[in-house]
Amino acid sequence: MERLSLRALNRATLARQHLLARVDRSAVEMIEHLVGMQAQAPFPPYTGLWTRLVDFQPGELADALVDRQVVRIALMRGTVHLVSAADACFLRPLIQPLLDRDLRTNTQHAAGLVDLDQPKLAATAREVLAGRPHTAKELGAALAERWPDRPATALAHAARGLLPLVQVPPRAVWGKSGQTAYQTAEHWLGRDLDRSPDPKRMVARYLGAFGPASVADVQAWSGLTRLREVTDGMDLVAFTSEDGKELLDLPDAPRPAEDTPAPVRFLPEFDNLLLSHADRTRVMSDEHRKRLLGVKNGVFPGTFLVDGFLRGAWRITTQRKSAVLTITPWARTTKKDLAALTREGHRLLAFAAAKAETTAVVVSD
Repeated sequence: MERLSLRALNRATLARQHLLARVDRSAVEMIEHLVGMQAQAPFPPYTGLWTRLVDFQPGELADALVDRQVVRIALMRGTVHLVSAADACFLRPLIQPLLDRDLRTNTQHAAGLVDLDQPKLAATAREVLAGRPHTAKELGAALAERWPDRPATALAHAARGLLPLVQVPPRAVWGKSGQTAYQTAEHWLGRDLDRSPDPKRMVARYLGAFGPASVADVQAWSGLTRLREVTDGMDLVAFTSEDGKELLDLPDAPRPAEDTPAPVRFLPEFDNLLLSHADRTRVMSDEHRKRLLGVKNGVFPGTFLVDGFLRGAWRITTQRKSAVLTITPWARTTKKDLAALTREGHRLLAFAAAKAETTAVVVSD
């Protein structure tokens, strides 16, 4: 098998992620290409689209949410993702085994769900949500009227695992705020979930956005197991990584030369580029992985890439009518790269803090 160097693997992944050059696509098209964007926080996907698309404006994604072209729903790894309406219906049934497992093993809620009549709970929750969207607290309280001996929080968690619950606007609409409120995907989108979704299509979509990748990588991204049984029946090409792992890929997927230039890029909190492989060395060193995973409360910072690899974190602070972007390198950074980060940082401020009268980019130790 052909051997892929670490840099060649890095450049292939960046090409799939559209982080080598911005592209002229719609927000919905990019979200579909990426097989969704991690979105447990409401606004990082806006930055994730800005860093990948030419002239992206936040109103485009806000309108897509309101118009029900895209939704926020628990999917891969059991986390909230922003996906197209079509992908919500395609992916949610495939991810169901992961959510079923969570109902048995969740350290916070599983004990309160033992011997619960899950089909009846699902039917009751669906009936409750048919009238109007409910917050988790409201849904739990409504279900606790039927199961008063169960914790309301556990009942709401079970409903989220058993039913395809989407988070409805104004949550995650740019410039607005709102509590997380749920309705079923079928009700909100006016369409049924796919009855027989093909897991091979899911794996092919993953490789198109994150490949080349190992079976372990696909499983880390999805949260599912036994995917070797799926890949064995697919028309894929195989490579070997620097450390001898088998990497699978689509035959015609882009694999640029390892010396292809990679411009600096700012990534939002929780960007899937950093979370979707079992072996993350293609985009970060082990030292930086530990630093990223060691953040307080599991809240990942915004990060930036230099020469295609994770090199530090960023944050924007606002006070009155000013906004400051602070860049914190995690490794030695050349003056040339800092200058490039500063230029790109001013572009980020123009996007994320458009109403600020004064802006600045500073580098922190």
